[in-house]
Amino acid sequence: MYLITVFGNLLIILAIGSDSHLHTPMYFFLSNLSFVDVCFISTTIPKMLWNIQTQRKDISYKGCIVQMYFFLLFAGLDDFLLTVMAYDRFVAICYPLHYTVIMNPQLCGILVLVSWIISVLDSLLQSLMTLRLSFCRQLNIPHYFCELKQLIQLAYSDKHLNNMMMNFSAGLLGGVPLAGIIYSYYKIVTSICGISSRQGKCKAFSTCVSHLSVVSLFYCTCLGVYLHSAGTHNSHSTAVTSVMYTVVTPMLNPFIYSLRNKDIKRALQAFF
Repeated sequence: MYLITVFGNLLIILAIGSDSHLHTPMYFFLSNLSFVDVCFISTTIPKMLWNIQTQRKDISYKGCIVQMYFFLLFAGLDDFLLTVMAYDRFVAICYPLHYTVIMNPQLCGILVLVSWIISVLDSLLQSLMTLRLSFCRQLNIPHYFCELKQLIQLAYSDKHLNNMMMNFSAGLLGGVPLAGIIYSYYKIVTSICGISSRQGKCKAFSTCVSHLSVVSLFYCTCLGVYLHSAGTHNSHSTAVTSVMYTVVTPMLNPFIYSLRNKDIKRALQAFF
């Protein structure tokens, strides 16, 4: 699954880079999403595979903090890029005549840069706040990677501020992008309903199907993990559920975008 994810997303990046017809805002954001998905899955799965191979499950304190930092960084980037892609579809469908003017290369670059800056600052802040906590010399983390919530729970010093910051960050950086996606699709659906021809409606909606599928997969799996962890204290079951959004979602993204997209199919055929 790891190899499929890496090669699948790298093929998307190479196909977009090699085809000049795909040098548009939508595919620019898609190539960034594919790159982030490769990095996201690479923060956890190689270490887990190494643990399985060597039958050793230890990780240093520094290594744990570094893994947690990059996991939070790329998870946040995934979230923001999906929001930016929803805005791109909103502009393309609701303001088609102004699309190239609004979604110019400068704006696209700024949107991606801002996503990076916010994600870097958030993950850095969470990691630095974790460093202030006191832990025992040896810890048993009931997960397959160093998850922020699990680490905070294992600390024996005061963790009220960490819990408050973690919940605030999750609500703000998770809720605001989701609200932006919902609003974008509300306006998209409203605009599509105003199209008179059935063919025009189908064509407009088909440009959003892939993105909507990825968004649904990402948020449904994340919400499922959150509700599952809140409703049960079985750490093994929570870890198994976490595989859905850390492994399955990044693996399926290339298939969703390539199987339903004629442009990507043509670019892949030309590339090979």
